[in-house]
Amino acid sequence: MPPYRSRLFLATKTSARDRDGAWRDLEQSLKRLKTDRLDLWQLHHVSFQAELDQIFSAKGAIKAIEEAKEQKIIRFSGITGHHEPAIIVAGLERYPFDTTLISLNAAEKHHPRSFVTSALPVAKAKNIGVIAMKIPAYGKLFQNGVLDGMHQAMGYTLSLPGVHCCVIAAESVKQLEENFKVAQAFKPLNTTEMAALEKRTAAAWQENTFFRQWT
Repeated sequence: MPPYRSRLFLATKTSARDRDGAWRDLEQSLKRLKTDRLDLWQLHHVSFQAELDQIFSAKGAIKAIEEAKEQKIIRFSGITGHHEPAIIVAGLERYPFDTTLISLNAAEKHHPRSFVTSALPVAKAKNIGVIAMKIPAYGKLFQNGVLDGMHQAMGYTLSLPGVHCCVIAAESVKQLEENFKVAQAFKPLNTTEMAALEKRTAAAWQENTFFRQWT
């Protein structure tokens, strides 16, 4: 990492909800990454109101974020979640996070508690950076002819108003290079194209939003 550090926007996360636990995670991350600073540090997979209450308590993880930012160890702070959009909305309403990392894809739009229709508009209104995840639903969107490929999965998500970027896991260098080419060729889809992809996922949204059960 050190030789490339100045060329990277480096982000990581903590699942700790208390100040001391979050600091331990941060120190471990800095050590593992061989750096003295992060560009973005995120509170990971926040799913329940009780977690928010702990995070914002007198000894909560938000204290670690504020202390680390004051010490210039981190530049930005974020909150992430793939389970309950209402909790992410509550977090965004409660604290001026710089970013949010949330599940956004063409199938997720059909979920009865959709990040697309609830959390995304709030983040956009507050000018919060939105990082999309679960773009191809771990590849399930490419099974059984739901979508044709990454150009449709990534194209849909990046065309959603308020989305700034996305993160997609790659199982090989070849797959990473292919995803990079799709990103380079990206052009925003129009409303007709978006609606067509949503129609294709309408009958398969449940099996493609399985991660919404995770906490």
